[in-house]
Amino acid sequence: MKQLRHSLPRFSLGLPGSIALLASALVLAGCASAPQSPSGAVAARERLMQLQNDPDLASRVSVSIRAADAAVTTAEQPIKDKVLSDHRVFIATREVDVAWAQARTRQLEDQRAGLTEKRDSERLDSRTREADRANDAAAMAREDSEALRREIAELNAKTTERGLVVTLGDMLFETGKAQLKGNAFANLGKLSNFMNSYPERTLVIEGHTDSVGSESSNMSLSQRRADAVRTYLLEQGVAANRLSAIGKGEGYPVAGNDSNSGRALNRRVEVIITNPLASAQ
Repeated sequence: MKQLRHSLPRFSLGLPGSIALLASALVLAGCASAPQSPSGAVAARERLMQLQNDPDLASRVSVSIRAADAAVTTAEQPIKDKVLSDHRVFIATREVDVAWAQARTRQLEDQRAGLTEKRDSERLDSRTREADRANDAAAMAREDSEALRREIAELNAKTTERGLVVTLGDMLFETGKAQLKGNAFANLGKLSNFMNSYPERTLVIEGHTDSVGSESSNMSLSQRRADAVRTYLLEQGVAANRLSAIGKGEGYPVAGNDSNSGRALNRRVEVIITNPLASAQ
């Protein structure tokens, strides 16, 4: 037994081996803590790569692929602003949808041209219908993306950590009143149209006042004003479970209350529009 123990080889990592193990552990720790791309961006990248890896389809839509790749690259960037991140993922997904739809449309159109030469009327009709549907899908995807951008711009919405915020100034109400004025309906009409166009989104309506009057009366006034906006949107067909109204009173000023201009800025209704991706995750 003594001879057997002396004959067994002895293993030792030594200093170089220990350093190598430590370096590997640090690399693994760095990888684990590296910021991750949003899951929606990863899915969009996978679908885009599927298109890029199909030479027949990819060769037909090189411009759309470049646009989609740029949108996906932007969406893949990890940022702390979740609402903006979700919005980027939404746009990237749309761009990938457009590229796919255009590729299929052009492929089907080429196949239709070949069938025309062979005078196969039955197959030609089928391919024509498929091409028309694919073309309609591409057009709708593009129109949806452009419409969303236009409507957000028309609402003067700002992207914040709470969602898309639309600020409606004190032109909605008479001083000390909670009844909507006639000129309020133009701005609120844009808001109701937006909500009816995007039924996956919900709305939080916040009423705010200046510091004139008692705190309790201002709280009551802000709630009644938020309720008035909610009632109008209900009358325009927006579902009740998508709307909530909250009175904030004078506690959240955006300017000083020591001037007429500052008080006018504080008398406002803020509408927070949720992002559909943010609410789904």
